[in-house]
Amino acid sequence: MALRILITTDYLHPGDAVDQLLRDHGLEPVYSPFRGPRPVGERRALFDGVSGAILASEPVTADMLPQAASLRVIARSGVGYDSIDIEAVAAQGIRVCNAPGTNHHSVAELTIGLIIMAARRLSEVTTAVRQGHWPREAGNELRGSTLGIIGYGPSGRATANLGAALGMDVLISTAHPDPDTTAARFADPDTVIRKADYLSLHTRAGQHTGPLIDAPRLEAMKPTAFLINTARGSLVDEEALAKALHDGTIAGAALDVLQSEPLPGDSPLRGLDNLLITSHLAGQTTQARTRAGLAAAQAVIDVLENREPAHPVGR
Repeated sequence: MALRILITTDYLHPGDAVDQLLRDHGLEPVYSPFRGPRPVGERRALFDGVSGAILASEPVTADMLPQAASLRVIARSGVGYDSIDIEAVAAQGIRVCNAPGTNHHSVAELTIGLIIMAARRLSEVTTAVRQGHWPREAGNELRGSTLGIIGYGPSGRATANLGAALGMDVLISTAHPDPDTTAARFADPDTVIRKADYLSLHTRAGQHTGPLIDAPRLEAMKPTAFLINTARGSLVDEEALAKALHDGTIAGAALDVLQSEPLPGDSPLRGLDNLLITSHLAGQTTQARTRAGLAAAQAVIDVLENREPAHPVGR
């Protein structure tokens, strides 16, 4: 009997390249797309009878593991894995893998797109035109402004390169500065936060205790600055951000990731005119999805065929 592979990533489907790759290796894909929080019973039984799983951002918690007796590998069809209880999973001998290097260009392009939307007030303008108005307020050029980046992994580096190409002054905070680059300068996080006109987050959540961007750091930003987060929802104190946007402490923000997704109806972030929210789609281009899905499938295959996967997590 073929080993069953659970796929909850909502853009992967029967008959696609990932499905075919798994079947070519004698595996049986089974699909249960993640579209939001599952009922408790369904969530706890999710891994019952499967040997591998390909997940997007779906949480994996300790209470899901008692019925995961045959599960050997969880592969993220993306980069982040903070939604997975790594310690609980590892204690059960389950390997965790991710797919770095598959979507950083997509993330960087959306980041710059959000910055352009903020700089030129495109959301407000298009909404007003749709309502029958014809606004003519001036926006801002990006050239000569300061793009602050926290984190210099693949997406941070790609964003820095795009910002530099647009003539922005790129200022980066990272534990691993590149001494050979001429497209950016490096500084400590507080300096980057204080000087940025557009502050973009590209760091992992596990590197910080509590939110990276909290009330004091929001107060340290320029009142004309914009915050952009395409990395992890846990990096931002959403209550503090909502207050900062309401009070005019900063000019605006654009978030592609949230602490809870989809955005809850009672979120303090609702109803703010100076906030753009997109639905966790920075890495969701056709090209990136193909690369990420195939990388995740290959990780599952490698573990089940007793090979070391390319990108293990937690070892």
